[in-house]
Amino acid sequence: MHNILFVASEGVPFIKTGGLADVVGSLPKEIDSRYFDVRVILPRYMCMKQEWKDRMEYVTNFYMDFHWKSEYVGIFHAVYENVHFYFIDSEYYFCGDHPYCDSQKWEIEKFAYFSKAALSALPVIGFRPDVIHCHDWQTGLVPVYLKERFLGNDFYHGIKAVMTIHNLKFQGKWDIPTVQDITGLPSYFFTPDKLELNKDADLLKGGIVYADAVTTVSETYAEEIKTPFFGEDLDGLLRARQNDLRGIVNGIDREAFNPATDPCLEFHYDAINFRKEKIKNKIALQKQLGLNEDPKCFTIGIVSRLTDQKGFDLVSCVMDELCQDAVQIVVLGTGEEQYENMFRHFAWKYGGRVSANIYYSEELSHRVYAASDAFLMPSLFEPCGLSQLIALGYGTIPIVRQTGGLKDTVEPYNRFTSSGTGFGFMNYNAHEMLHAIRDAEALYYDNKREWNKMIDRAMAVDYSWNVSAKKYQGMYDWLLGN
Repeated sequence: MHNILFVASEGVPFIKTGGLADVVGSLPKEIDSRYFDVRVILPRYMCMKQEWKDRMEYVTNFYMDFHWKSEYVGIFHAVYENVHFYFIDSEYYFCGDHPYCDSQKWEIEKFAYFSKAALSALPVIGFRPDVIHCHDWQTGLVPVYLKERFLGNDFYHGIKAVMTIHNLKFQGKWDIPTVQDITGLPSYFFTPDKLELNKDADLLKGGIVYADAVTTVSETYAEEIKTPFFGEDLDGLLRARQNDLRGIVNGIDREAFNPATDPCLEFHYDAINFRKEKIKNKIALQKQLGLNEDPKCFTIGIVSRLTDQKGFDLVSCVMDELCQDAVQIVVLGTGEEQYENMFRHFAWKYGGRVSANIYYSEELSHRVYAASDAFLMPSLFEPCGLSQLIALGYGTIPIVRQTGGLKDTVEPYNRFTSSGTGFGFMNYNAHEMLHAIRDAEALYYDNKREWNKMIDRAMAVDYSWNVSAKKYQGMYDWLLGN
């Protein structure tokens, strides 16, 4: 039996802002409990829903030297779906109505505290991990502290560290004097071979340097980040660590995203009866959103953060052209003001055919997945992506740019071999995207039998966590010499 500890800034069901939470909350329960005892440690944010805080039990507290003072560290515990979750409590660092804030300096101090507290808590809770699995820049200091600051304690000897990059764009960077002051690390840590990058301190870089293995969330993204375009100034380091770098595609929780049982849907369906039942969800969504009630109209869904990373520059460029086609477009999400306003404009201009829902609703997102015929993801880059995996399970055909995890998980349609689970385009080009959308339209309208066969293939693809979990287990075994 090997002990594995996940350290992360968020995890479902306790706190979620994005896909990271899905991974941290879903993966541990899928790893084989006969061989691995996987536990999770998270911040205990004040903004967590009361129902989740009520499930936590106080364990103990202690004081820790941090940032030139003695800081309180509380520990809480909860069991969810047979997984032990621990929570680091600090009203000073984890207050506020959102887990993150706009002050990068404060974020760095907050997560430096969390990283050190998570390590310091282990002897207190009596759990010694064989592997500490760290997620994103917020935990980048864990391998640094583990390998340098905690080595004087026999408890920590031999513990391996894994650093998982969910999105390389976010690295936790600030000026060196400030980060040195916050972390208490000596000056020799802030050199180009350790935490320094472009004259700043970079927490994610520290995690990559000091981790025993580095992972990211798709095989293609693992290759892309070794190039200057995708590498965000860390491509040289990642090339140097390529023997320890692997890509493992995220999975999705098939219990949470199952059109046959989804409580958010009015009409349930599966791979056998979708031909008759899926369309009922389209009609229901059209009524709900005030769209023209036309069950035969080709409906494109978008559920996303509205940012430049997600490719909305391309959508903006050809939206007028696209709206000349026999399509309906449903958008759900928030993000950068220019994209929010762009979709609001087209919803006004093409009333009844474009629905812009500039907010986020978990329930509505499920309905969009179920009601749409196709799902658009034209991302500039996409480490993994979860939406295309959800869409496949709902029999909603992804139209994606072939980058990162989108390339790994969506097989482009080939009319000669009658294969594929979606439509793809290679270059970051608006009309190339439009061509892919129109290819999907043509198949939908002109060859419904072939379209339904594609849905059959999409719904048969297994992107459950079970597949990915086995790959993580293999990595843990490799690290531990098994």
